[in-house]
Amino acid sequence: MREALFKKHNLDKWQEFEEDALNVNPDILSERFIALTDDLSYARTFYPDSPTTKYLNGLTSSLFSKIYANKREKANRFITFWKVELPFLFYQSQKQLLFSFIIFTISALIGAVSVAYDDSFARLILGNEYVEMTLENVEKGDPLAVYGNQDEISMFFLITINNIRVSFITFVMGIFFSVGTGYFLIFNGIMVGVFQYFCYQHGFLETSLLTIWLHGTLEISSIVIAGCAGLVMGNSLLFPKTFTRLESFKKGAKQGLKIIIGLVPLFITAGFIESFLTRKHLSLIPSMMIILPSALFIIWYFVVYPIQLNRFSNEKFIKNSL
Repeated sequence: MREALFKKHNLDKWQEFEEDALNVNPDILSERFIALTDDLSYARTFYPDSPTTKYLNGLTSSLFSKIYANKREKANRFITFWKVELPFLFYQSQKQLLFSFIIFTISALIGAVSVAYDDSFARLILGNEYVEMTLENVEKGDPLAVYGNQDEISMFFLITINNIRVSFITFVMGIFFSVGTGYFLIFNGIMVGVFQYFCYQHGFLETSLLTIWLHGTLEISSIVIAGCAGLVMGNSLLFPKTFTRLESFKKGAKQGLKIIIGLVPLFITAGFIESFLTRKHLSLIPSMMIILPSALFIIWYFVVYPIQLNRFSNEKFIKNSL
């Protein structure tokens, strides 16, 4: 059967599955899952690289996560959320996560280049007070002394609350058709780039990298991921697909909010590291023993594991449908 005919015969059914996935009972959901895996298996056999197969792959993954969650919800809802539901959300949001990362990274480069050509740009972005304070600390031989100016417990709560606030605002601003989220990603990216080049200009780049990125690996990653959540919500308004714009927005807002909830452990961990460890100015090896595992965890949990989970679910679907 030609792909166009295959799609014509089944498109209405697939769209019904997609539109009603949140409202049907588990038994009907299971029946639809079986029918969909048959279609996916056929498509993977005869049209392995087509948009139709990719569409079915995403729809099947979505149904799988809902079925799995329904089976385990009563006993292990918490575990299911972190092990299955949230990773599947990130698999479905790969493009938004990539765009968020690209926006942030390009903005950081723009910030660094701007300071390289105009020293006053650092004062514009970081503020005169902060720049003057840092320069005074540089003269005293402790450029990052600001991290030791407050007691650990108070600092932990203030930093954690601020991280949550910044990430939540970055997410919520996605309601303006993703433009608001893009603005906050650009602003924060420029700030990071400005600060790092400012450190380079005044001779403490290595110290800043080993000190600030102790907590910054998780903290900055959280901003990028919050940007992903905002783009998910904003794009649901821009591209409702087969849903009404309102229904698409509700779905996108719910998915984005789940992503933000998934960041809470990162907020707490980053706040703890910044409050209790960053001030200690650790040497190279201890610093890398924190920075590298943090970076590897972010890459694994938010990028690699969702892909592996999706691949596993598809293999399981096909095996069960044969």
